[in-house]
Amino acid sequence: MKYTKNHSVLTKIQPKVLNEQQLDLFHNLPNKPYCMDEKPGYMLIRTKSIAVKKPYIQINPPLTTIYFIFDDDKDDAALSWFDAGLPKPFWTTQNPVNGHSHHCYKLEIPLCTSDFASIKAIKYAQAVYYAYALKMGADRNYSHLITKNPLHPQWRTTFWTERAYSLDYLADFVDLPKRIPKKLEVVGLGRNVTMFEKGRHWAYKAIRDYMHYETSHEWEKAVRAKIGEINSEFEQPLPYSEVKATAKSIAKWVWQRFSYGEFSEIQAKRGAKGGIKSKRGAKPDSARSMRPWEPLGISRATYYRRKKNETK
Repeated sequence: MKYTKNHSVLTKIQPKVLNEQQLDLFHNLPNKPYCMDEKPGYMLIRTKSIAVKKPYIQINPPLTTIYFIFDDDKDDAALSWFDAGLPKPFWTTQNPVNGHSHHCYKLEIPLCTSDFASIKAIKYAQAVYYAYALKMGADRNYSHLITKNPLHPQWRTTFWTERAYSLDYLADFVDLPKRIPKKLEVVGLGRNVTMFEKGRHWAYKAIRDYMHYETSHEWEKAVRAKIGEINSEFEQPLPYSEVKATAKSIAKWVWQRFSYGEFSEIQAKRGAKGGIKSKRGAKPDSARSMRPWEPLGISRATYYRRKKNETK
């Protein structure tokens, strides 16, 4: 046994053995999950029937987070959640050789990361996840993509509860950070937030080059390319489905808001405000009123440039 100092506690609170209801936890698996035979190694994409036989598997479907997974590499990690005063995880998978564990919490309401997602909700979930990892002593850089397969015989799996938790309930056990450390903005759920924030700020400027000459289809392709570029900068990039969803959300919103008519209206209002702020009216004998460049057939800029050269 590798439960070491916590073995007596584990024996006391260990729940009933695996049952059919717990075996059904994989009904939300993607049709072709990522999976692995060993770590380090290569991630594979296989059908569900093959992937469930692998030691490592992707349990969250694309564009949705149903499970929070914590990667805990302490030698006696099976009860880190208990030692930290946190609620029971759905399950713990422990490596019987070194004691390293993955802890899984099931969310009552799955977190959407598609084009219908709320960035505010993702940031909240990220804060809860970070606080749990910190309190538990788990790896805060964990990518959250694949985990130890709880149904694989290679691991010692314990199912602690059948309960799913709301984010608000989970948050009651920790102090949420006011800010997530900068380096953690590019791992886990932070990648979704970073990809969205960087992408939308780029799009607000880039739309000006597309709205007069290109179609919305070309615009969405350009946004997708940019989001893909941002995603490729992550040490562990998000799946392409996440890139497509984020690009679609940004492209659609920006195209609708910054269409030619609305953008021109915004610019006109800004110009009007600028005019109101100028209290000095035009004098009748000023160049501004006389417009001397017009009889000369030159532009206003050329007129003032020549005047400037005459004074040198």
